[in-house]
Amino acid sequence: MTIPTGIVVETPSGIGFEINVPAGSPLYKYGEGEEVKVFTAMIVKEDDVSLYGFHNRESLDFFRMLITVSGIGAKGAVAIMGSMSLDELRRAIMFEDVKQISKANGVGKKTAERLILELKDKVGKLDMDGVSVSDMAGISTASGSGTPDSGDNRTEAIHALIALGYSKAEAFGAVAKVPEDNLTSEEYIKKALKSLF
Repeated sequence: MTIPTGIVVETPSGIGFEINVPAGSPLYKYGEGEEVKVFTAMIVKEDDVSLYGFHNRESLDFFRMLITVSGIGAKGAVAIMGSMSLDELRRAIMFEDVKQISKANGVGKKTAERLILELKDKVGKLDMDGVSVSDMAGISTASGSGTPDSGDNRTEAIHALIALGYSKAEAFGAVAKVPEDNLTSEEYIKKALKSLF
């Protein structure tokens, strides 16, 4: 049996995003046409741009913390998060359970030891409260809901940019710089991305 490694979500205007998701994530429970909220991080490399998605802000914050560890990339972080629940991972770090963390695909003993060393003090300090609903990057998989009218296309583009990992300020600023009106959301996104690079 093949273990899924990601999902594809589609905005109401028909723009699809392929997102890497940890094994066992609640995001896999959603079916085609259902609305889903995904918290994403965009990882840009020389030859690749990838999205990594999580079902809540806490998981996204933990992912971002994991990839700060030397030797752990985005794929390694997703493998670790897919091998156990967030609570189990937090406990494994706090109690220095190298064996448990080493069970993740591609994570050896030395990497697990380094992860514990670098993150043990940080794990207890993660602030899980005070997340504003307005900070959430929502992407809908609902198809057939029609294309938003021109007044909503800028808003759709802003939400898509936030979903790609840009801050609200960056997304609003980039879309606001597009002088044309009555563009599709995809056109707004393309023009906004040019100003962000």
